[in-house]
Amino acid sequence: MALTFANLSRSYDAVGRRIRFLGYDGMSQIYFFIPVEAISRNVPDAVDAEANYLAAFDAERNSIYGIAQKAYSRSRKNMHVLTSADL
Repeated sequence: MALTFANLSRSYDAVGRRIRFLGYDGMSQIYFFIPVEAISRNVPDAVDAEANYLAAFDAERNSIYGIAQKAYSRSRKNMHVLTSADL
């Protein structure tokens, strides 16, 4: 099956300073993580940093999904960490 992103939810992990999101390959959940530094070069660490990071993710959602699909096609693991180099 092909990787899909049927669930548009994403969340911010403050401890890991990364955004988490899910893809699906059939019934299997595929976990993706992307460090906030990879998508938010110009977002200051402010009181509302979480909202800013999530907005930065949303602004790049389509390209991030494309990168996630490429990463998954290379290695069909159930967890992937995307980096600045992937973008």
